[in-house]
Amino acid sequence: MLSAELRQRAEEIVGRYPVARSALLPLLHLVQHADGYLSDDGVAECAELLDLTMAEVGAVATFYTMYKREPLGEHLVSVCTNFSCAVRGANEVYARLSETLGVGHNQTTADGAFTLEHAECLGNCEGAPVVSVDYLNYECLDADAAERLVGRVASGDAPAPTRGFVPPGVRAVQHRLAGLGPVPGSGGPGVASDQARAADGAVPVRDFGPGVEPVTVEPTFLPGHAAEREEAKAAVRDQGQDPDAVEEAAGPQAREFPTTDPDWEPSRGGSRDGSPHDHGDDDPRQEDQADDAGGEHGGSGRPPEPEEEV
Repeated sequence: MLSAELRQRAEEIVGRYPVARSALLPLLHLVQHADGYLSDDGVAECAELLDLTMAEVGAVATFYTMYKREPLGEHLVSVCTNFSCAVRGANEVYARLSETLGVGHNQTTADGAFTLEHAECLGNCEGAPVVSVDYLNYECLDADAAERLVGRVASGDAPAPTRGFVPPGVRAVQHRLAGLGPVPGSGGPGVASDQARAADGAVPVRDFGPGVEPVTVEPTFLPGHAAEREEAKAAVRDQGQDPDAVEEAAGPQAREFPTTDPDWEPSRGGSRDGSPHDHGDDDPRQEDQADDAGGEHGGSGRPPEPEEEV
């Protein structure tokens, strides 16, 4: 659960976004800072702050591996075992740390000092094998170097990572990931940046967006196509039928007005069913098709009949 002070910070985070639910990811980090993991009470508080259901919050919390549903140790040790790191010995690094710490994937040591995890990728392939402590990367570590690293972190003498500051503990890093900078009074590097609030910009109406209101789509046609449609409708009326009813019965799969089959193609003899699509032998579209076909199969526009086997 969030303290009164953190609750106020959480409300400030929500105020940064024109749509409140956009604040969910940083709020989940803030809960992990407060509780050390995503507790049920923390999930419920996020849902209440953002006017979401617990199921909606839980769906996000269980999708991303950076959110943990079990208590974390003081430090989170992640070993990348994806391809680039694996081919350079990452599996040996992970096995050594698992043996040294006495825990497996997503497990925490008995003293609460370390949580160990496989990481799918840490985005640092040129530094493989990579081990991160509290999301800060240490590059090009073999099994011996990784074991020494964990020993120094345990003794309070953590070395500086390849880039960044000395790991301060995973809960302090969660405070930063929530967008709040270093924990106040920690003396950590950096400061919280000034963030825009919802009041600084135009806030969209809550019930506005795709799928909230039906969108009416009016089909448009080129002038020539529109004229053809009107001619076809007139022909249908001459046959004593209602064009609108014919079009509705044809369904959305009909290629043209009113009732052509989806796979119908015009031929030399016109339409198979004598519908208004029968343009006759003089139709230029059919001439073009015949010419195209003739280029491959001769002037008939049809492929040659197969010869009978003797």
